[in-house]
Amino acid sequence: MDTGFWPGRDGGGMNADGGATGGGGERVAVGGYARALHEEARRANERRVLVLAGAPGATRSRAHDVVDALEVGVAATTVVGPEGFLAGEHVGTRRAGELLGSTREVVVLDCHAECRPNALGRVVGVVDGGGLLVVLAPAMDAWPDRRDGFDEGMAVPPFSLEDVTGHFRRRLVALARAHRGVGVVDVDEGTDGTDGEGGDRGVLRSDGRTHPEPARPSASPSPPADARFPAAAYEACRTADQRDAVASLEALLDPESAVVVAADRGRGKSSAAGLAAGALAARGEDVVVTASERRGCREVFERARELLDALGTAGDHPGEYHLRAAGDGSDASVDADGSSGSPGRVRFEPVGDVVAAPTDGDALIVDEAATVPVRRLESTLSADRVAYATTVHGYEGTGRGFDVRFRGRLEESEHDVVECRLADPIRYAAGDPVEVWAFRALLLDARPPVDDLVAGATPDSVAYRELDAEALLADEHLLREVFGSLVLAHYRTEPDDLARLLDAPNLSVRALVHEGHVACVALLAREGDLSASRRASMYEGGRVKGNMLPDVLTSQLRDEAAAETVGYRVVRIATHHAVRRGGLASHLLSKVREEVADDVDWLGSGFGATPELVDFWRENGYGSVHLSTTRNDASGEYSAIVLHPTSDAGRELRARHAEWFAARASSVLSDALADCDPDVVRATLRACPASVDADLPAPAWRTVVGASYGPGLFDVAPAPFRDLAVKHLVDPEGSDGALDAREERLLVRRVLQARPWPAVADALDYVSPGACMRALGDAVRPLVDAYGNRAALDERDRYRD
Repeated sequence: MDTGFWPGRDGGGMNADGGATGGGGERVAVGGYARALHEEARRANERRVLVLAGAPGATRSRAHDVVDALEVGVAATTVVGPEGFLAGEHVGTRRAGELLGSTREVVVLDCHAECRPNALGRVVGVVDGGGLLVVLAPAMDAWPDRRDGFDEGMAVPPFSLEDVTGHFRRRLVALARAHRGVGVVDVDEGTDGTDGEGGDRGVLRSDGRTHPEPARPSASPSPPADARFPAAAYEACRTADQRDAVASLEALLDPESAVVVAADRGRGKSSAAGLAAGALAARGEDVVVTASERRGCREVFERARELLDALGTAGDHPGEYHLRAAGDGSDASVDADGSSGSPGRVRFEPVGDVVAAPTDGDALIVDEAATVPVRRLESTLSADRVAYATTVHGYEGTGRGFDVRFRGRLEESEHDVVECRLADPIRYAAGDPVEVWAFRALLLDARPPVDDLVAGATPDSVAYRELDAEALLADEHLLREVFGSLVLAHYRTEPDDLARLLDAPNLSVRALVHEGHVACVALLAREGDLSASRRASMYEGGRVKGNMLPDVLTSQLRDEAAAETVGYRVVRIATHHAVRRGGLASHLLSKVREEVADDVDWLGSGFGATPELVDFWRENGYGSVHLSTTRNDASGEYSAIVLHPTSDAGRELRARHAEWFAARASSVLSDALADCDPDVVRATLRACPASVDADLPAPAWRTVVGASYGPGLFDVAPAPFRDLAVKHLVDPEGSDGALDAREERLLVRRVLQARPWPAVADALDYVSPGACMRALGDAVRPLVDAYGNRAALDERDRYRD
């Protein structure tokens, strides 16, 4: 039986002082072990992980020993953690994302102050083939029961830190001990941390054999015979896969083209996009690169710069270019003199700017498209030539969501679509054990069950289940299906979310299971039930964690009593795409209500508002009580809040906020929400369970009737028209549904959002502003008929006679 990972035929273990005894009694230092790991990683072109477990001081001391023993040295080592205890580069744990797009040979991740899953996922991706990730952690047996800075973020009121569990770290420890490519050294107890079962779990084989030298791809694949990009673009590729991706990106030379380059992390998709961008710039084209985060595009710009450098050196396309670093608020760009005589460049534009207005560039490249919400991706289709580089599995987002939610819209567009998939890793060998370990530990490749397993699911065939952390941990397939479904439900799900799913005391999961497989899942957050002192603090400007709905109702809408009630917020709800529109999500919400109605005052949700989503919640009894006045930075949408009461206190809470929402709708729509999609406004007001009064004074009615039935003008007194518009949109049945969708959009754009007549006429396809004015008068007539008092109707009849 092989008891560990130590090099040598007989396993061996660690002494308490950090040395090691091999099977023959020889003593080996921790540095020697690290050097052996590093050498094996280099020979195999793979990566290795070394966990140093124990007291903070002891693990940091051993980290010094490890780095001193390696050829790279301290100065070439990056420490990620609260302090830079080595002489090399230091990056704070929460800033680990700044390393994206770069590589390191040795990274030390200090997890003593906080074990942040996002940071772990990011630094794993930074370590290059032949490199070593050193993780500093508490003693492995005790680590799951310790509470750190990341746990504090999950201790949301009214829960305390003691309510946070350690399930995520317990799973992480078990996988670290069991997985090939990961070695564990307990520097306090002098053991190797393995349990001695399961055969070869270590990094080196027990007989001392190592992996053979892998076959490495050519550094300069040949260009295709019919290549339109410069040969240097292909010579810069590191794999045949990447060469094929660059060849696919040649489609950007053609009008109405779209290219999708999909890959797992580390396959070179961003590099391929950069080479294509550089090739286009060399021709004198203006290439716009966009992404959710500017820093994630570093690789695109670096490869574009390198290609232009090579072309300039070769004399093919002489010119000047420069790269302005994107970290100080300046633009990132690479400029060149194109072969056509026109200057070419590669430049960055924030995705919000690209969404707000069509780009004026010649071609658009969306890097890490999986992190961009589908609604924003749709806006990029306005570009004549566009490419999407998307991660299939990764902490930045999931290509599965890109495939399921956006691919159909892309296919329906006017673009000729070219697709390419990269499989071969570039920075390390295929089958790298650290990649396999990271994918499993962080569930980076989690996905819903395959379609055939749930295709027959109906509300009658499924079983309703409450899935606590213990149930999920006991069934790895169930955990992967649940988390994979939640990933698909949101454009950006991160490893931090996995830890919250397993450890946060306010979160719980409900699912509909069809023949053992997840067909629909909801993530719930218990909110409210806050103390009087906490409520007062929120009212006076204090922040509260993990109580989104009570926080908005209290701090923004000035209702100090709101957080006294308690409810469940539906954080996410996801139906398997194979059985969407089959009533499963509604069935799940009804089962949740049956279960918790006697325990809470309300159910609610907050989400980026689209007409379809608002209608879904309204049809399930959730009334809208708020529409945010700023767009979500990531989704680009205004967020709606909906409530479904389950008690008298909940009904009173919803009633007062619905009335307040309806009362302020006309003023906020002409101000902060003046650019909100009219269909979102229509849906949100229709979902507002308020009673709106249209008892206008006599002068107001005379103005309204005069503008609709007579020669009067709307512009003289818009206010009464706004009251009528809100009343109709909140309760369209009150006017017998007399207005069609176009007329309701006219009410929103001109009456409520106060858009100028020419802009409204153009947006709604009226032949002229005058025609638009007449259409508004026609639209108001049924409202006069439905809501007018006796005086208003007499005024109307005057013009009829």
